[in-house]
Amino acid sequence: MVSWKEINKKYNILVVDDEPLIRESLYEILRIEGYHVQMAPGAPEALKLMSHNKFDVVVTDYKLSKMSGMELLEAVKKDSPETEVVMITGYGSIETAVEAMKKGARDYITKPINDNEFKIIIQKTVENKDILEENKTLKEMLAREHRSAFGAMIGASEKMQSVYRIIDSVASTNATILIAGESGTGKGLIAKAIHENDKARKDKPFIEVSCGALSETLLESELFGHVKGAFTGAIKDKEGRFEYADGGTVFLDEIDAFSLNLQVKLLRVLQDGVFERVGDNVTRKTHARIIVATNQVLTDLVEAGKFREDLFYRVNVIAIQAPPLRDRKDDIGQIAAHFLEKYSRINNKKVDKLSDEVIEIFRSYYWPGNVRELENAIEGAVIMAKTETVHKDDIPNISKFIYEGIADFSEKTLKKAVEEPEREHIISVLNDCNWNRNRAAEVLGVNRTTLYNKMKKYNIFGNAKRSE
Repeated sequence: MVSWKEINKKYNILVVDDEPLIRESLYEILRIEGYHVQMAPGAPEALKLMSHNKFDVVVTDYKLSKMSGMELLEAVKKDSPETEVVMITGYGSIETAVEAMKKGARDYITKPINDNEFKIIIQKTVENKDILEENKTLKEMLAREHRSAFGAMIGASEKMQSVYRIIDSVASTNATILIAGESGTGKGLIAKAIHENDKARKDKPFIEVSCGALSETLLESELFGHVKGAFTGAIKDKEGRFEYADGGTVFLDEIDAFSLNLQVKLLRVLQDGVFERVGDNVTRKTHARIIVATNQVLTDLVEAGKFREDLFYRVNVIAIQAPPLRDRKDDIGQIAAHFLEKYSRINNKKVDKLSDEVIEIFRSYYWPGNVRELENAIEGAVIMAKTETVHKDDIPNISKFIYEGIADFSEKTLKKAVEEPEREHIISVLNDCNWNRNRAAEVLGVNRTTLYNKMKKYNIFGNAKRSE
């Protein structure tokens, strides 16, 4: 059984009093109780000690030479707000005690000091400090849990925290959202998280349409619906996704696949919320929220005449950049753990850990296929694993990860060191120029073609934000 003296050893207390007899008496009481104790004859000496040491409690007399105990209290709370202060006041100085409590003192004791009362006050102070710290730790833990798994998204890196913050801000609005990013970065998961965090829509349908997988005719019918006889094979009336998802969310992935004809019809839905079924002249209304996604640079498509400029500005009300896995490698362990659990369950195996060597290999790899590529790697590793830990030889096609990772590591230390600041500078100038690329090219001292090529190279989409 742990004694109370052993428990008290973890607390550091500073006694400040310019009367040596009182200072040493309090020091001895606290030392006998098991606390770590230091003494200071005045406020300047106390602050000097605090600059090199962390104290849980400062016990100070109100009346000190050079600098008062109240001034010391204010300095302590400014520089070390988590440190508790107990004020010693003269007999009957209630006004002083009240003032000290208002300025942040935890408690006070009046002279002449009663030893038992002093010990009780100190004990209450350290216990209260423990409770406050436990509450703070619990809140931080809950916040981390919330922010390391937002909906089906996983990751606690700053890149993902930025995405979570935007989702929080826009979820309950009606704004159209553009999610830009490479394939495999989880753009669909971001869209689903926006829907699920929208209290007014979360219980209504969430409809995802992979636009690039459908022909123009099928995509038009899928979105707007059709009436019987509208085209060959239209044997009955069909409700479109905008009708079905009324009050919910329609997520249009690969928005860049829309033909110019369909772009006009989509623009009308976005602006006025109205449309007609294919082959019909009845105007219908939808209150579905629309979220779109692309892995293309829409501004390039606008310049090439393949994407309407007015539609671009309409879908680009709020832009979210889905970060590639190579930019948030701190999340790899957590994402891998999720897939280990998933595929262990599917394959009726128990594989719950990556070896340190595998983690290092994965962190050095470039991940062109992003999270989807990591998921495939983990699935194969679980199937091949012979123990509960995934080792290097369990990873299918491990040479790809090793040799491409080495190449990437070399590039990262040399070429990337130059490229990453260049990307940030380009984004900064584009933001300053309100994404007028002609003006940005002039500011950067390059021609438009060079700027476009740089934007494409560095995956600068829409109105990307400066990295945080």
